[in-house]
Amino acid sequence: MLDSSKKQTVKLDKKAALAKAEHYCAYQERSQQEIRSKLYEWGLWKDEVEELISELIQTNFLNEERFTMAYVSGKFKIKKWGKMKIKQGLKLKGVTEKMISNALKTIDYDEYLETILVLANKKLPAIKEKEDYKRRYKLTTYLMSKGFESNLISEVLQANGLA
Repeated sequence: MLDSSKKQTVKLDKKAALAKAEHYCAYQERSQQEIRSKLYEWGLWKDEVEELISELIQTNFLNEERFTMAYVSGKFKIKKWGKMKIKQGLKLKGVTEKMISNALKTIDYDEYLETILVLANKKLPAIKEKEDYKRRYKLTTYLMSKGFESNLISEVLQANGLA
């Protein structure tokens, strides 16, 4: 009987790894770096990994641009992240600066400012600080932690009488 507390790395052959990687990509958009890590985890060698990544790109299971667009859209619309936090997340996934920049341009500016306002109005009642400047500081810090730019935060707060 095997000791189940030890995690064993299963060595997959190329054909099995390709099938598993296709399923992994079909389930959710992935970055090349995520797939590369997964293939190494499955015990493949460097040349096999690069070969499978090429094949996944050719068969359109792996598309870095599509992944980037889906990531930006999801993090902004669902998680309500700002551009700075989204950009950082994409950098960690090994996406190029140019691709990140192009994807961030797809975020509607008015919708972006509206999101800052909605988050500010939602957070404000939860801040129990009495002094105005401390409340403003805590609100700004919260919005910055969500990845929004400080100049836009100030602009939105002042324009809506929250500053």
